[in-house]
Amino acid sequence: MITKPEDFAKSGFNFALFFANTAFDGVERLALLNLAAARSVFEVSMSNFTTLLGAKDVQSFVALQKTLASPSIEKGMEYSRNVIAIASETKDKIAKEVETQVADTNAKVSGLVEKALASAPAGSEVAVAAVKTAIKSANEAYEGLNKVAKQAAEVAEASVAAATAATVKASKAA
Repeated sequence: MITKPEDFAKSGFNFALFFANTAFDGVERLALLNLAAARSVFEVSMSNFTTLLGAKDVQSFVALQKTLASPSIEKGMEYSRNVIAIASETKDKIAKEVETQVADTNAKVSGLVEKALASAPAGSEVAVAAVKTAIKSANEAYEGLNKVAKQAAEVAEASVAAATAATVKASKAA
């Protein structure tokens, strides 16, 4: 595999373009979600206000408030789940592309190093072995960090899901 510096530059440019497009897509989806949520909050608030104005006494007013609060909490939780889903999908797309780019770059760099080491002068076997060991260690370190990052993301998503479920359960109990 012959790799030119232009290939690395093109690969980097393509990744930057992918990253920008993916980020803009995520931001666009969040903006649409926020607009829809704002419209819904406004409409529900006006409806709730009209309903509360019809209360005959303090007890009916309090009862109406309790009745109207539960759907709002559930909508808030749904909004949170949607935000998390958009962020998670965007993160997953970028992470997958990063993995692909790293694997491709590693293959190209390894090919260049192998080619360079093949033409190394006699007696440089120790240096060649040291370079190969360094490359192997760097790849293993990257894989370990990638695995830890994935586990941390999974734990965070599970924690958010558990907190959401607990909040919905608590709001229904109240």
